[in-house]
Amino acid sequence: MIRNDRHFMEQALRLARRAMGHTRPNPLVGCVIVREGQVVGKGYHLRAGEPHAEVLALRQAGASAQGATLYVTLEPCSHHGRTPPCADALVQAGVGRVVVAMIDPNPQVSGRGLQRLQKAGIEVTAGVCQEEAAALNQPFITWITLGRPLVTLKMAASLDGKTATHTGESQWITGPLARHHVQRMRAQHDLILVGIGTVLADNPRLNCRLPGGRDPIRLVVDSRLRTPPQAAILTASERAGIWIATTRHAPAERRIAFEKMGFHDEESGTAQRQLLLCRSTASGRVDLVDLLQQLGKRHILSLLAESGATLNAALLDAGLVDRLALFLAPRLIGGQGAAGLLHGDGVACLADAHRLTHLQITQVGEDFLLEGSLVNRCLPA
Repeated sequence: MIRNDRHFMEQALRLARRAMGHTRPNPLVGCVIVREGQVVGKGYHLRAGEPHAEVLALRQAGASAQGATLYVTLEPCSHHGRTPPCADALVQAGVGRVVVAMIDPNPQVSGRGLQRLQKAGIEVTAGVCQEEAAALNQPFITWITLGRPLVTLKMAASLDGKTATHTGESQWITGPLARHHVQRMRAQHDLILVGIGTVLADNPRLNCRLPGGRDPIRLVVDSRLRTPPQAAILTASERAGIWIATTRHAPAERRIAFEKMGFHDEESGTAQRQLLLCRSTASGRVDLVDLLQQLGKRHILSLLAESGATLNAALLDAGLVDRLALFLAPRLIGGQGAAGLLHGDGVACLADAHRLTHLQITQVGEDFLLEGSLVNRCLPA
């Protein structure tokens, strides 16, 4: 690896991050073109259907791309999708060397792009900042390999694990900077998931309240279709979809009522109002594995769960949580009747407890954010 390879690849990674939350079902990709130590072109993929990062960088570089080194965070595509193959564009531009952070996990590409470049006599280096690139595109990798979105479970509690007082007061356990951070998280995810219990108890909007922020799709897990027609989540955003996940055992009159409000069962990732009919569990609840597979078919790559203790536990027990984002407020609430983070039966022995790895703790204002990855998660059936 040439000494400056990592330096320029880090620039490409920073460019890729700018489009977080906007590119589904495509990955985040950034590109930098360097000639004689100077950046002559750069670009990042903005959204599906628009030019890829390499093409934008080549346009900016112009004739300076000939013989230059191109740094890209993901292997250039070699197939015709909505846009022509980037590998062909690099060959035509006459770049001298291509440095790639990671191989594309998409079976349509997966090494073929690099082979195309090498056959054209272009020097190829792969694996520069590979771990960073994989972390950035973990939602895309999960979607390609497992057929479902990457799931981040967001929770907030006091230091003693309480999410409300014994009287039910919960606003606000965390401070304004932590809540601002959550708004940023919403803008970076494709979809926000919440359970019907939270809708009935808190009447949340779940939109992004940052200036110019992007509203994600909001999805309510509601096996009996109890979501009130006047619920704030149904009207909080005109820009993003509102989806309801239910089962075929939901009362017929409720299903008809939702269809009159414009909710229909469609295998589309673009319809604003959708009714996702899922398999039901033995207890009559929405089968979460089936739900996530349906979301994958609708090109949902990243999911932020802002659910209550019951749905939190169900997601964990189903092995569907990939990441945890736990905000801890420096206060103690106490009380046997005060709500906690997780309900359900829990594990019978400590050896079966859900474990985290790659832990990171960050102070956010007066609060602390603990982030980590769940280990030994189950693969979908």
